[in-house]
Amino acid sequence: MELRGEYRLAASRETVWTRLNDPATLREAIPGCEMLEVTAENRMAVRVGIKLGFWTARFSGEMHLEDIHPPERWSIVGEGQGGIAGFAAGRADIRLADEGDETVLHYRVTAETGGRIAELGGRWVEAAGAKLVERFLKRLAEQVENGSPATAGD
Repeated sequence: MELRGEYRLAASRETVWTRLNDPATLREAIPGCEMLEVTAENRMAVRVGIKLGFWTARFSGEMHLEDIHPPERWSIVGEGQGGIAGFAAGRADIRLADEGDETVLHYRVTAETGGRIAELGGRWVEAAGAKLVERFLKRLAEQVENGSPATAGD
């Protein structure tokens, strides 16, 4: 699966960069994030619960940042095991650009799945992935633009 797009944020590039590199912001912005802990510089342990139809899969794994060029771009790479649900691995390449008083966040997300989650079918997985990216960006925008935490129940 591969998703590309852009999202406009009403904040400076430096503000967006700071929030993207804040573990508390990531914890609140990642849909279904139950735990995110820094384990080393640019490395985090993470546990995410994702609703898949009528059941919820919990993935535990690790994320790390690479290709870091402040305040312009970085990549976040992660993988997790979900027990009977299978596994998920992915990468998000983020590039920030100034445009007037806004910051344009350009993204490219790639992911692969295995096990039961992959059996749901490529179109379903891609649609679910697009929805997760949209929710992440909306929550990030809430925090960046309002300086407030995301809505926990979203």
